[in-house]
Amino acid sequence: MTVTSTTLPTASTVPAVHDGSRLRAEDLTLAYDQRTVASSLTVSIPDRSFTVILGPNACGKSTLLKALARLIKPTGGTVLLDGASIATYRTREVARRLGLLPQSANAPSGISVSELVARGRYPHQGFLRQWSAEDEGAVTEAMRRTGVLDLADRPVDDLSGGQRQRVWLAMVLAQQTDILLLDEPTTYLDISHQFEVLDLCAELHEERGHTVVAVLHDLNQAARYATHLVVLGPDGAVAAEGAPAEVLTAELVERVFGLRCRVVPDPETGTPMVVRAARKPAAAVVTDHQDPDR
Repeated sequence: MTVTSTTLPTASTVPAVHDGSRLRAEDLTLAYDQRTVASSLTVSIPDRSFTVILGPNACGKSTLLKALARLIKPTGGTVLLDGASIATYRTREVARRLGLLPQSANAPSGISVSELVARGRYPHQGFLRQWSAEDEGAVTEAMRRTGVLDLADRPVDDLSGGQRQRVWLAMVLAQQTDILLLDEPTTYLDISHQFEVLDLCAELHEERGHTVVAVLHDLNQAARYATHLVVLGPDGAVAAEGAPAEVLTAELVERVFGLRCRVVPDPETGTPMVVRAARKPAAAVVTDHQDPDR
């Protein structure tokens, strides 16, 4: 591929279609493997927010994200995109409006990094519009931003898990949508690269006006980066929703995650930081076979 340079468009280049959130779920019933994971679920994604979906394992976080992306069909309710049911859009049109980084993605055997990232341009291709300098530039810029430009000619099969994750993120960025859905985007990454990916997401949100929706497990990373939290309880219902400073409390963490903790200000950012309650020393615990009078 010829290396050129361009800039990713800002979300402001996409005109507002209606008032309110461009992406929302109304009264959803979600099922996975014949098991209902959520009922009567209503979630509104604030425009141009960095929204993080949190919750314990098996509460339906990824299932909700897949429904928002139209990867699964709700058994009840609807997902609205730009004021219309997402089910009414053609697949290519959905892909022009939102991009998805799935939790587990498999690349075709033998495909190179640049070839995989180039697949993010699929929604922009058509009978009358073939590969262009604009497509080339978008692919190159996406690889540069995710730090995989020097891997362009490498087979994806030869990469580490962390490198592959960044390549998949590059493909989503090459799609050039202003709504990004990321299902556990820090999977397989070491701590340094986790923060690099989250920094990139924050930059897309803050500087380019993108709406970013991510499923995360780390409460402190979510609190540091998110502008809006959606916390699902074990039953799949929304347990809390709002700004991290308003939502993330010790009571909520214990009720939803079963973790005794304190919530204190992060010394670097001032955002909420969850600190687990200290474990009681074993010597302080009286076991059943001990004589308390000894």
